[in-house]
Amino acid sequence: MSSILTNHSAMTALSTLRNINTNLSDTQSRISTGLSIASGKDNAAYFSISKTMSGDSGMFKAIDESLTLQQNAVSTARLGAETLVDLAQDFSERVAFAQGGTQEVRDDIQAELDELVARMATTIAQSNFNGTDYVNSNATVTVVTGISRAAGGSISTTSMSFLQQDLGAIQSALDAISITSATTATLQATALQNAEAQLSAAVAAATALGIAERSIETQKDFLGELTDRLDSGIGSMIDANMEEEAARLQALQVQQQLATQSLSIANSSPQNILNLFS
Repeated sequence: MSSILTNHSAMTALSTLRNINTNLSDTQSRISTGLSIASGKDNAAYFSISKTMSGDSGMFKAIDESLTLQQNAVSTARLGAETLVDLAQDFSERVAFAQGGTQEVRDDIQAELDELVARMATTIAQSNFNGTDYVNSNATVTVVTGISRAAGGSISTTSMSFLQQDLGAIQSALDAISITSATTATLQATALQNAEAQLSAAVAAATALGIAERSIETQKDFLGELTDRLDSGIGSMIDANMEEEAARLQALQVQQQLATQSLSIANSSPQNILNLFS
């Protein structure tokens, strides 16, 4: 039955075109943003998970940047400790050389020792990074290394600790050592033993700082890999598949053209009723 009041064909064609236009708009949005899930209405579960993971990734990156500062500070301290090892080695060698020397030789060597101690003091004073000094104390340093999220959603931080190294104490101990008026027996029993003891302390300090630096470096490598995995996981959930979207766009554009033609044909149907009265 034909009617001039209700055009069922046009209504069907219009509904079809409306759906196609909605799908076309969604596809164009995914192409322009690169996201298949841009809000909670697209997929509430994936949207919530991706936002949580994105927050974790951001925190890990911020912690990694903080660890970079710590690594630089520890690396600078380690360089100072290793330089102190070389100077302490030279100090011990000069004390050993003085064992059989004359008074005049000892006076000359004492001048060398004083110069080595002065160089130690300069090295220690310069072994800080942006004001962070890890070479004048034995205090414990605790640094945040990451976050840990429990199944229930609660979050906590992870950390590592290392000891600062008091290089100033080593330098001060060597500065107390005098060979100018000491007997040979005193040189052997006291000066040389003290010099060797401080050399061992310098080696231990450099080793401890090296271990701390390596630990921070390892954690930074891990955080880099971890954030890559998190970002990849987020992308697999919410990123649009551009190959699929491109194919879908072309299909929808063809459907839109056909639906438009179908609507045009349906709208022309009432005109045919005029032929019944001619």
